[in-house]
Amino acid sequence: MDSCCGLIISCSKVPVPLRGISVEVQVKGFVADVCATLRYKNMEEKPIEAIFVFPLDQDSAVYSFEATVEGKTIVAELQEREQAHKTYDEAISQGQEAFLLEEDKSSGDIFSCSVGNLPPGQEAEVKLSFVRELPVESDGAVRFVLPTVLNPRYTPKDHDVSVTAAIPRLPADKIPYSLALNAHFQSVYGISKIESNCQLEPIQYTDGDKLSAKVSLAQGHKFDKDVELLAYYLQANTPSAMVEAGLPDAVEGSIMADPVVMLNFYPNIPETKEKANSGEFIFLMDRSGSMMENMSSEQNAPRRIDSAKETLILLLKSLPLGCYFNIFSFGSEFSSIFSESTAYTQESMAEAVKLVNQMDADMGGTEILEPLKRIYKTAGRPAHPRQLFVFTDGEVGNTKFVIDEVRRNAHNHRCFTFGIGDGASTALIKGLARAASGTFEFITGKERMQPKVLQTLKCSLQPMVKDITLTWILPPGVEAKLLSGTPTAIFQGQKSIVYAQLKGKVEQGTEGQVSLAYSFKDEMVANVLRFTLKLTQSERPTMHRLAAKVVISNLIGGENPEEKSEEVKKQIVETSVQSGVISPLTAYVAVNKETKNPVKGPPVQRSIPLYGAPVAMACCMPMPRMMPGGPPRALACSMAAPGGYKPQIAVCHFPAPTPMPAMPLLPTPELADPTSGPAEGSPEPEIAVCYWPDPATVSDGATSAPAEGSPEPKVEVCYWPDPASVSDGATSAPAEGSPEPKVEVCYWPDPASVSDGATSAPAEAKAERALFQLISLQNADGSWNLGSELASVFEISEEALKEKIPDPSVDASLWATVLAVMWLHAARPQQRDEWELLEDKALDWIKAKAAPSLSECVRAGNQLLNCSVGSEVFGL
Repeated sequence: MDSCCGLIISCSKVPVPLRGISVEVQVKGFVADVCATLRYKNMEEKPIEAIFVFPLDQDSAVYSFEATVEGKTIVAELQEREQAHKTYDEAISQGQEAFLLEEDKSSGDIFSCSVGNLPPGQEAEVKLSFVRELPVESDGAVRFVLPTVLNPRYTPKDHDVSVTAAIPRLPADKIPYSLALNAHFQSVYGISKIESNCQLEPIQYTDGDKLSAKVSLAQGHKFDKDVELLAYYLQANTPSAMVEAGLPDAVEGSIMADPVVMLNFYPNIPETKEKANSGEFIFLMDRSGSMMENMSSEQNAPRRIDSAKETLILLLKSLPLGCYFNIFSFGSEFSSIFSESTAYTQESMAEAVKLVNQMDADMGGTEILEPLKRIYKTAGRPAHPRQLFVFTDGEVGNTKFVIDEVRRNAHNHRCFTFGIGDGASTALIKGLARAASGTFEFITGKERMQPKVLQTLKCSLQPMVKDITLTWILPPGVEAKLLSGTPTAIFQGQKSIVYAQLKGKVEQGTEGQVSLAYSFKDEMVANVLRFTLKLTQSERPTMHRLAAKVVISNLIGGENPEEKSEEVKKQIVETSVQSGVISPLTAYVAVNKETKNPVKGPPVQRSIPLYGAPVAMACCMPMPRMMPGGPPRALACSMAAPGGYKPQIAVCHFPAPTPMPAMPLLPTPELADPTSGPAEGSPEPEIAVCYWPDPATVSDGATSAPAEGSPEPKVEVCYWPDPASVSDGATSAPAEGSPEPKVEVCYWPDPASVSDGATSAPAEAKAERALFQLISLQNADGSWNLGSELASVFEISEEALKEKIPDPSVDASLWATVLAVMWLHAARPQQRDEWELLEDKALDWIKAKAAPSLSECVRAGNQLLNCSVGSEVFGL
């Protein structure tokens, strides 16, 4: 295997033994039970050991592993980890077929499956099963995700290299194995629809009341994004309690022997009109090289860093006056905008926005531990509770160390985390938030980051819930033993799950009650949940397994389990083995002791390749996340352009410290036919931006982005022409019947040649840019200034805005602010969750002005903007 641009790729012709993956998903309410089948076949002439490293959600409870060889099923045994490895190694040395499943020591969301001594021509199947809770999104969707993307994780110095570093990587269209997925949803509340980020077969309702539905993944999944299913129940946010009977053959006194109750609370926190004007907000921004990747594999998807920057600016504009803030950037090293948290003023906000706009993914690796230590060494501000917001794609190799650092400082802050892009580590993102009583969000595919982040900011601004207690009322002789612990943080709209083991004799049909109480603004609030102790016996004790997973996670506490006391390690192993739920200290192992023809000699190791985003370079060369010379720049394309200009193609690569010569992106031998595609086997061009600069300006800066104010890029078709034959018509559309073009090219046309609408972007993208421009123009106090930039948002001249001021006594900023609020309601009502906090600040500012002419401003604004925004928006 060769190293290509920092990633491991398979450059050999060795056949991959994994042929396909089939996944069956059973969703009942808010719990998913999943069975994945991996089909192997050794197509080589020698025995092999196939190693498949794959991602699972941090909260998945893996409870079963079995292998089928030549029609015989071998059920794996869950053993202490070292013993399982010994069992596996001994079987391999004796020539027996053996199978091993284990959780990675460094991170609870990475697993490894080894299939050893698979003889030539032999087929084998392995099945693993797991259960997990499903979160409810803000729009009420129940979200199931099957992770298929496992990005390489950066390993800081003095730490063991991540197992992800040795995984072979292939482009999505070169992955040799397939994925099939069938999902069956059941809900007593009814299912209105099921959506996905992947193509699905049409939904099939299996009953007339729409309480049950099936969906299947369409063929052709490319493994370039996680599979996400969103099920919309008619009533998703309903408190519930489920009681599951214990197993009759379980060890007495264990979790599996007694009934377990799973409680789903949706705390109804009283609304408050109180405006937060305090707090210390620290934003920790990942600027490692991996943040340069796109948010998704979709064409024209934004880069992770660009989406994060836009969101950070929105956050800065939404902060309350009177607070303190700071921004830390991290990569291989870290830096901060201010030496310490500074007061939120117009000047400090403007300085921060300016510096955020200059940020790029140019800081190398992903070393998050050191900036966290620096933040925690800085004293907090009295009367300003510290809130930490972490933005990262989650590609780190020292997850447990990072979580442990946050947990040690949990007493003086709350941590809110955002996992950006497919493959973000659920262990890191969830672990950090849980360690410091915050919330977490994942932003993938086409999802907009802004709504989720602003919802989190609203959570952080609400008064803290304190003194949380659980009080049980159960039949005589029955007591509840908490397995998950009392919730440490409660937020409006967030589900809280509690697991408890019921000790004593439970009579069928008796009643139980539990009260979740807390103090909110010095008042006690109680949410009461009543339930019937109706014990259900299940072949799949889902609640017990989920509860066991929670117990194991709590015992580990985000730390290195090997460093725990012997007593704690014993509890982890006992809970794991008794429940069948895998842990970092246990592993599943299966041995085919009836192997007909024992293998002689050690098998050849074959690592199963995973998707790795192709790096757009024509050569294979080792490349760290950051090289001298700065962030990725562009290579010049050799194709000519109208007027003799050269298109500058922004291809992701790292330049050397000295200027690199222009390199043709496309293979020159295939440039003969103006409309032909590249020859079979030619590399696919990876084009980010193409534009046609003025030749006079082409120098070392030829690869920079067009100057501010340049025309919008126009999308044309890139052919594969002979450079010598290119004329002014080189970019015209092909004649009817010509072959389909392969590549789209964006270029910046000569402004003189741009006709009306020729370069305009789609209306939706244009409106979103206008919204972002409006947000960028707001002042820290919530007001807007009247000027040409604001006028351009409204597509009205500055003179017209000034002429339409209803009264000479009206302050220009008041008029501008009223218009801005009206435009938000009229032009972007669907994005209210993004600008609601901005509007609150604006309305507070307007109210403080106490302008008698406000009604007249609203009337004049409706006429000017051609809208009908009600005066009640302004409290009139």
